[in-house]
Amino acid sequence: MTPKTLSLIASITLLALIALCLAWEAILAPLRPGGSWMTLKVLPLMVPLFGILRGKRYTYQWTSMMILLYLTEGVVRTNDPAPGNALALAEAVLSVIFFVVVVLYSRNTAPSRLARASEKEA
Repeated sequence: MTPKTLSLIASITLLALIALCLAWEAILAPLRPGGSWMTLKVLPLMVPLFGILRGKRYTYQWTSMMILLYLTEGVVRTNDPAPGNALALAEAVLSVIFFVVVVLYSRNTAPSRLARASEKEA
């Protein structure tokens, strides 16, 4: 996959994860009726948003570690009553997709890899 395709997938996945987390904690299955402070879990996802949208390699690198927190939460909360368990599974799946794409993007845009690719073209 090209870095442009990986960047597009990462952007879509991150936006989907933000929307899922907001909807989950505010409307679909909040911990407390009427919504909860858990909607604030979206804030850490907002920090790398513009770096991901712009294809900043450094943002991809550190976000690969941060997203593991969301994977952990998704796996742990799969024992919640319905519909929370389905939402938790969706969060885990989106986190895994995002993680894989971010790692691939970071790997494919490494300066050493780009230098070798330009040498092969010349």
